[in-house]
Amino acid sequence: MLILFTQATRLPEAVQLPLLFIRRASITNIDSPTDSIFVVVGIAPRQNFRTAPFMLRWNSPILRQDTDPFYVVRRTTPRMRIRKARGTERPIEMPPSKPFGSSIPAIQLQGLSKTYGKGKHVVAALREINEQFPQGSFTAIMGPSGSGKSTLIQCAAGLDTPSTGKVLLGSIELNQLKEPTLTITRREQIGFIFQAFNLLPSLNARQNIELPIRLAGKAVDRGWIERIVTQAGIGDRLKQRPAELSGGQRQRVAIARALAPRPRVVFADEPTGALDTRTARAILELLRATVDEFGQTIIMVTHDPVAASFSDRVLFLADGRIVDETDEPTADAVAARLTRLES
Repeated sequence: MLILFTQATRLPEAVQLPLLFIRRASITNIDSPTDSIFVVVGIAPRQNFRTAPFMLRWNSPILRQDTDPFYVVRRTTPRMRIRKARGTERPIEMPPSKPFGSSIPAIQLQGLSKTYGKGKHVVAALREINEQFPQGSFTAIMGPSGSGKSTLIQCAAGLDTPSTGKVLLGSIELNQLKEPTLTITRREQIGFIFQAFNLLPSLNARQNIELPIRLAGKAVDRGWIERIVTQAGIGDRLKQRPAELSGGQRQRVAIARALAPRPRVVFADEPTGALDTRTARAILELLRATVDEFGQTIIMVTHDPVAASFSDRVLFLADGRIVDETDEPTADAVAARLTRLES
């Protein structure tokens, strides 16, 4: 097996595989019984976040680019040894952080603004947002199309850079980190759940769940993994590959993968958008349980009032601003408020 880690500028969105945020050369003990050839691409430049990690074929044009450094990892026994293919290696240091306590929100947004374009063509996606997301809380973000929901979650997760303002993950100011350190921070402290699941098709469920931990060069906590797969209800599906799983089962694997590194916060972008009503409800119950049982912090973007009703509170966005919020939401109350925003 050959794995290439690279930093790309533009790649087709169809092959996007978020979560694999790799930028350091310390990968060991990866057990993947496949002879496939992978090209796993690190997080893309902030101004082009939708090109984030990808999996490409060996003959991909990215291998012919000469502008960005990448690392080559060859499978060996019992460890994977890394050699640099191009570029200059730089030491990566994590910023000091204070331990999380009940008094420190999981995420803080301070005067957050995001604009696109210049001069008379400038478009304000976010406007001076100040918000806190307490630890162990479940927050839903809703609003009409174009209200800034996706931009908000991308800036809060460190996938995009705000034009002004701050994003604090605990005591770490994300928008002040250099890209290598920011990448490690995302990988180790932030989880992502996407509508399209984004599982590696050549790996089974267990390998997909453990992948971010193994890529970080850390030991897998078997007890924790068993706990989350039990909570997710996929203990009997761990040896199956994504193609052998239903949509609901694949999303459960994706949720377990997001929880595996014990992130401080999990961002969910329309996690039930591709699921039928019954399966969607089961996934929402699982997300609710991760908050209640594990104390996980979840921030979810959704268009569905029923999905929002599983949260502790709902933030409503319009024209890049938070215009309202509802605690202990019900589906009817959320739907009514959303209708008024869209009218």
